[in-house]
Amino acid sequence: MSEYKKLSASEISAKVKSRELKAVDIAREAIELAKTDGKKLNAFITICEEKALAQAEAIDKKLENGDAQGDLLGVPVALKDNIIYQDYETTCGSHILDKFKPPYDSTCAKNLINAGAVIIGKTNLDEFAMGSSNENSYYGPVKNPINHKLVPGGSSGGSTAVVAEKIVPIAFGSETGGSVRQPASFCGVLGLKPTYGAISRYGLVAFGSSLDQISPLARNSEDIALAYKVASGRDQMDSTSVAFEHPDYLKELNSSRKFKIGIPKEYFVDGLSDEIEKSVRDVIIFLEKNGHSFTQISLPMTDKAIAVYYIISSAEASANLARFDGVKYGLREGKDKDLLGMYGDTRSAGFGDEVKRRIMLGTYVLSSGYYDAYYIKASKVRELMVRDFEKVFESVDLIISPTTPTTAFKIGEKIDDPLAMYLSDIFTAPANLSGIPAVSLPLGKSSDNLPIGVQFMAPHFSELSLFQISKQLESHNN
Repeated sequence: MSEYKKLSASEISAKVKSRELKAVDIAREAIELAKTDGKKLNAFITICEEKALAQAEAIDKKLENGDAQGDLLGVPVALKDNIIYQDYETTCGSHILDKFKPPYDSTCAKNLINAGAVIIGKTNLDEFAMGSSNENSYYGPVKNPINHKLVPGGSSGGSTAVVAEKIVPIAFGSETGGSVRQPASFCGVLGLKPTYGAISRYGLVAFGSSLDQISPLARNSEDIALAYKVASGRDQMDSTSVAFEHPDYLKELNSSRKFKIGIPKEYFVDGLSDEIEKSVRDVIIFLEKNGHSFTQISLPMTDKAIAVYYIISSAEASANLARFDGVKYGLREGKDKDLLGMYGDTRSAGFGDEVKRRIMLGTYVLSSGYYDAYYIKASKVRELMVRDFEKVFESVDLIISPTTPTTAFKIGEKIDDPLAMYLSDIFTAPANLSGIPAVSLPLGKSSDNLPIGVQFMAPHFSELSLFQISKQLESHNN
């Protein structure tokens, strides 16, 4: 089974279906890697060994009877630990959810299991998905597989690391302002932020409800398309999920379609690494030589994105995190105090500094006297941002930009400078605010051997275009 790390998800599924490989053997190898390589990276909070092996054994048994099927049959996957999975703790990387075991599965987990995937573990994350480095977890920071002294990015650092380290071929994180694309760029893998509503949020612990989206990570275009196909679709448990007809992603993946691509002048500004800018410019030249056309575009609201994002996301976090108070589940402190005293002690002990910071900011912008000045104004600017994208997509098929302004930074380098940390999301947050799909693709390495990512954005429900440009770029990287 030493070939496991070399196999893509689609190759694993094909070999399991042909019975060339046993699902249970693959699951055992993935679990062993999670216990060894995953431990070195601090990438897993929980390993779901017992249930994973039972799932894999059931797949092998069904294959003996000839009735096993699914696009991800026997494929090991991992879930960010804010995506609910029955029988195992969902911690959200927080002390306040200590020992909380949800009594149901998220729709994402159900869809994966129905497709034959084997869920091997829950991955580490910034607490309640609030962070850009995966240093805010109660369970400690995740290490970048390229260099253990560096952050993997966040908040989906654990999910990204286990894909980059080849522990699993596919993992799922969540996106609120770039929490999959930014770590994908830092670790050299593919990270997709789907259209808002494409993947059900039922069973995703909410951070910013109008922004959150469950998002897949993989190492190649075929696998990211497969993961998206399996996870997406209308769900009656999530009123924001959308019914739409999927194209045949895998059949149309190898299209030679030529795109008209916009280059936003606002994304090539001071603070962008020279090496990253050169890498993106080189890709533009490569794609132009291969028949794609480019035009300069403007997205005027870009410089407002970080301010708008942190006002809206913090306001929604303040409302969403009010439910964590020690009454029904998780940590409870101050048991000998009155109700308000218990609330205060539980939340003081249970939440980390970054979560407290965002709750306070969100509560402030929602408070009387400040609601109009901050939250309402941010919502209006957000609408202008949406219109910017709509106008641009009348004339182009895709938008190209850097994913991040820098490559991965050292653990501890920015932890005491929240503003510098927040600026890591400067190129990714606009897609979340406007609800459009976006993908980060690996672009090669910097002079100090660190991954660089390029971002493509597309109109709503145009994920196929992102997969197609990704597939065409793989030939550039290889």
